[in-house]
Amino acid sequence: MEYEFRRDMLSGMPGASFSMEHQVMGQWFSEELGNDVERCAQVNQAIASLQQGKLNEWQLVGGDLTLQMDAEQVRIYANVLDFENDTELEEDLSLYNAESEAFCGLEDFQLVLESWQQFIGEH
Repeated sequence: MEYEFRRDMLSGMPGASFSMEHQVMGQWFSEELGNDVERCAQVNQAIASLQQGKLNEWQLVGGDLTLQMDAEQVRIYANVLDFENDTELEEDLSLYNAESEAFCGLEDFQLVLESWQQFIGEH
């Protein structure tokens, strides 16, 4: 998983860009997490609880995106994917959601989160 953190030259707001298959993670870090140190701490605490077996799963529903974690995997997805779709699709058709959903391992996500916290703390 490749990523890059940067700051907007005008606003100073932090932003994240991730490789194609993890693109939505960049959006989550930039828009849902941003400079919020308390939310970073909340996610870190949830990761620790998952690793210690105190929790089986945990999620954080944001404005546009949801972070969902268990002891092994992290999923970030657009909230619009969580709706019930009763519409039958023709054979050979499916909903495209690759840009709206991404998965990674919990430990990999923890490393990225630590890097993000260092990045936002520098400013």
